Amino acid sequence: MDKHAIPLAAMERILKSSGAHRVSEESKVALRQVLEDIAMEIGEESSRLAAHAGRKTVKAEDIRLAAH
Repeated sequence: MDKHAIPLAAMERILKSSGAHRVSEESKVALRQVLEDIAMEIGEESSRLAAHAGRKTVKAEDIRLAAH
């Protein structure tokens, strides 16, 4: 069972929509890892922002702030 949150098919669609004609399996795996790492950092920061605001719920504004 794959423990990743983002499917490889989505990585292929992203790469192809960005102009790639062919996409290797390694490139899909690499992009997924990079995006999951970035998402984890944003998720952690947005959770801190929500807690700082006295909330348990992460809002879209927390995500946007954390992404900057």
